[in-house]
Amino acid sequence: MGVEVAVHGLSKSFGRTSIWRDVSLTLPAGEVSVLLGPSGTGKSVFLKCLIGLLKPERGSVVIDDTDLVSCRESTLYRLRRLFGVLFQDGALFGSMSVLDNVCFPLREHTRKSESEVRRIAREKLELVGLGGAEDKLPGEISGGMRKRAGLARALVLEPEIILCDEPDSGLDPVRTAYLSQLLIDLNAQLDATILIVTHNITVARTVPDNLGMLFRRELVMFGPREVLLTSDEPVVAQFLNGRRLGPIGMSEEKDTATMAAEREHARAGHADGGEDVRGVVPQLEPTPGLPPRDAVRRRRERVMRMLPTLPEAARRSVLASVDTQEQR
Repeated sequence: MGVEVAVHGLSKSFGRTSIWRDVSLTLPAGEVSVLLGPSGTGKSVFLKCLIGLLKPERGSVVIDDTDLVSCRESTLYRLRRLFGVLFQDGALFGSMSVLDNVCFPLREHTRKSESEVRRIAREKLELVGLGGAEDKLPGEISGGMRKRAGLARALVLEPEIILCDEPDSGLDPVRTAYLSQLLIDLNAQLDATILIVTHNITVARTVPDNLGMLFRRELVMFGPREVLLTSDEPVVAQFLNGRRLGPIGMSEEKDTATMAAEREHARAGHADGGEDVRGVVPQLEPTPGLPPRDAVRRRRERVMRMLPTLPEAARRSVLASVDTQEQR
């Protein structure tokens, strides 16, 4: 099973520019979480701080009772073995075959024999549906295939935590749907802790157990999907509905005059480019034949304990999902 990642009071700046400050959240062990936010809010920076590639000015990232921010370099190197990272573009070596790209971490970080390395790499390629592409170069396969090859490489060291940096970027809706299903299937099989950074509203609404959002250098919200998908928080509702009307502007933050003009425009009955899709839609389930996700059960148990403290809309959504599950 994956491990819990507890982030507390994390702040990061580049020079005088604050990226985000005092970010606190917990990625529950073995569950799928999504981090949303407009472009430029530091989502990728957050992932790099989680694995120690960037050092925050303040705060902690605790895994297995160890703070990755303040630990020794040797300890950090050991804990990084817990992570598998899928970068935005796959980050494959262009001169290596797909198979050799996937073999690379095993050759660098283990003492396994070459035959064992290649066996494990082929197993992971089969897992992501690339069994026939071992000998191709990255330039000879599609963008979606490169993403899946990057995911196979992220899995070869059997990580307990998988970080995906905009896995849907550059993919068409159909390939994005396949990749979303693949991540759900991986969670069902591995019970790994997964964090996905994305702009994709469909992914955010259908894939994760937990949702969070960065905006104006702060974490606006983070919690079970039922809470955020029914939230009245203006920036969350605007983002999930893809609307112009709300706090997010082309330059991230709007002035009050712009917001007032947009509200007047909406009151006059003019469309703002979005639609009201608030509410909790069914979550993706594992492909038939795979085991049910333990993450769903754990999240529901946690949410039921939280039920008295949730907003009314979230409570109704939780109880409706319980009724649906009982009917099944």
